[in-house]
Amino acid sequence: MSVKISIPVVESARASTFTDALKVLIAVECFHAEAQIATGTTDDKVVLELPKEHKSLFESNAIVRYLASLSYPLDAQGIESSLIEWEETFLSSNLIADENVQDKTLSSADSVVGRAGFVKGQINASQIVLFSSLYAHSAKIVANTNSSLEHLKGWYTNFMEIPQVLKGVENAAKYTTPSGTQTGPKPGKTKTKTKSIVEKSEPMPRGNGERKLKAGCQMTVIFEKEILPKAGERNVLITSALPYVNNVPHLGNIIGSVLSADVFARYNKARNRNTLFICGTDEYGTATETKALEEGITPQQLCDKFHTVHADVYKWFDIGFDKFGRTTTPQQTEIAQDIFMKLYDNGFLTEKSTTQLYDETHHKFLADRYVEGICPLCGYEDARGDQCDGCGQLLNPLELKEPRSKLGGKVVVRDSTHIFLCLDKLQKDTEEWAEASAAKGKWSPNGIQITRSWFKMGLNERGITRDLEWGTPVPLKSMDGKVLYVWFDATIGYISITANYTDQWKAWWQNPENVELYQFMGKDNVPFHTVVFPASLIGTKQNWTKLHHINTTEYLQYEGGKFSKSRNIGVFGNNAQDTGVPASVWRYYLLSNRPETSDTQFVWADFISKNNAELLSNLGNFVNRIIKFVNAKYGAVVPEFDATEDVGLVNQAGFISDVNGFLKQYIDMLESAKERAGLALLMQISSRGNQFLQDNKIDNALFANEPRKCAAVVGLGLNLVYLLSALTWPYMPSTAESMAEQLNAPLARIPDSWSMDILPGHNIGHAAYLFTRIDEKKEAEWKAQYGGGSGAK
Repeated sequence: MSVKISIPVVESARASTFTDALKVLIAVECFHAEAQIATGTTDDKVVLELPKEHKSLFESNAIVRYLASLSYPLDAQGIESSLIEWEETFLSSNLIADENVQDKTLSSADSVVGRAGFVKGQINASQIVLFSSLYAHSAKIVANTNSSLEHLKGWYTNFMEIPQVLKGVENAAKYTTPSGTQTGPKPGKTKTKTKSIVEKSEPMPRGNGERKLKAGCQMTVIFEKEILPKAGERNVLITSALPYVNNVPHLGNIIGSVLSADVFARYNKARNRNTLFICGTDEYGTATETKALEEGITPQQLCDKFHTVHADVYKWFDIGFDKFGRTTTPQQTEIAQDIFMKLYDNGFLTEKSTTQLYDETHHKFLADRYVEGICPLCGYEDARGDQCDGCGQLLNPLELKEPRSKLGGKVVVRDSTHIFLCLDKLQKDTEEWAEASAAKGKWSPNGIQITRSWFKMGLNERGITRDLEWGTPVPLKSMDGKVLYVWFDATIGYISITANYTDQWKAWWQNPENVELYQFMGKDNVPFHTVVFPASLIGTKQNWTKLHHINTTEYLQYEGGKFSKSRNIGVFGNNAQDTGVPASVWRYYLLSNRPETSDTQFVWADFISKNNAELLSNLGNFVNRIIKFVNAKYGAVVPEFDATEDVGLVNQAGFISDVNGFLKQYIDMLESAKERAGLALLMQISSRGNQFLQDNKIDNALFANEPRKCAAVVGLGLNLVYLLSALTWPYMPSTAESMAEQLNAPLARIPDSWSMDILPGHNIGHAAYLFTRIDEKKEAEWKAQYGGGSGAK
């Protein structure tokens, strides 16, 4: 597909317009774009036009992303997107500061490049963006002779030698001078949809793209080689329950842990806190063995397959893990076995002979998940050997009525020797810790209730080994051929995944004085995180970082029933993107319907209504209305205004007070991880913005007849959009990024109080629709597709 790219003439290689041209022209060469280059244009910006689609892109990074998407799918949540965001919010602005700041910025860039792991000769969008931004400092980088810029120099010189890059540099120098000439089309690729669709043509001449922002307004996303705790700062460690690797996650799984944890992690990062977000797939245990048996593959093959499935689903949902790992690693074996041996040496493990079910046909002891039968408590016919999905009670396989082997053989009873964790010996210390932590960390009510019920019943010895092949080997000679029970082993996965992220993992996990641990999960996982896992850590007698706050959810149901993969009922992670509805809309609906205190329902009619009546009509309308108006009437330049001056605005002081009141409540809710309430407050602020525009009648007459009042409405309105972009980022990051792009501003931090961060003279970007209407007729179509028909494949 042919595109048209307009390149303006610039005066020097240090001009920002040259950097923009360099990014785009290198991308044209590297991604073999079919592009018609128009040079010598009077506009100050590089512009990409899609004539057949009547669309244009005006931001150089967005253009590079679009051209890259013609060759390969962008990694929306990986290092690719993060590096481009870092260039936008930190690198580009600091490289034009004084020399001392520039030197520190280059040092930071060296750390970023060292962590990124770029492969020599490989080309992607983030490298093009970084290289172009650094190009004006080539001499300093290449001439560096000490080790301070070792990573940066090595990568930069290698990247500069790539033929397509050299050609792009040559074209940028040629096309941005008055003598530049127009080129013909380049070899092309395939059509891909761009992220932001820009509304074309404003009657006013546009500004020069200059940014005028209040110092310190942005989110300080500075990428280091490792995120580590810092003395004297608030350090937040966040985990999401490790999803089993044997299936595709459905919407209930996603809201129950990973999405909820992501919102809290993004909130803390938007508050400029030192935050690490860890998750990964839980890969050992009976569930994996039985699923692999069903599919006729090895457990390792199954884990490799579903780890990728999970990673892809979460990437599409904009889940911003700092590390998404897995439990089948050497670090897991080392750390789990070390904890086991410390418990053994401290006298908290005991060896006992147990009676187990045995498949006589296949000569195999049956671990809990190899057994199914009738629940003795509620009569559910398909209860598993470890837990009943009907009533939620934990079970022993021997308790099942009419037990049957998943291997299909004859079930008999035999004795086997196993290791038990002496929770009874650890109850006093664990219970005292739990009561103190629950009070200090403000645990969720159901977390407290479930934990106290375990202590009230009294803790007993609990088996932590199994007769399996797939798992962490028990480090005792007498237990040869046995593995650690997955629910002892899996929670240690948080630690081992962190160890795969950094060799200095103990700075996070053995630093309780300086680190706060927040853990997110569904309510069925509570006792393993509030009793078994902390008791195991307490029993080692080491100074572990233990749970500060547990945040749990109830269950999300689907249209009055349960999600069921076997019966193709419900929306699973891979189905969501097949609908064509953006991830931000899915995130909004799930979070606005988050089952925080009771079960909630996914309902298609409600899903469509929330998009149309809330996202589109409220937030989308407010942002689009004010940005279109400023583009049309002010040439995209923020007019002179004073937010404190009395120019006749309707209830000016009340408006500012309302926004600050909602902001304080939003922060209070998010500090306690009450995410549904926080989202409602975000939408209240947006609604208040719409009311403000309506009260003050922003239109052509106001612009023509009351210029000072109109300017004040615009100044306050744009600054409210900027505040909303910060508050939106934890919930809908792609939407927030589009809002910031339209404002021509970096991602904003979440402030304690609302301030005017966008100043007079600042040049905003072009308007773009945040949301589009969903036809109500889609309800019947989607219900037929996912309500028992062809969903969840």
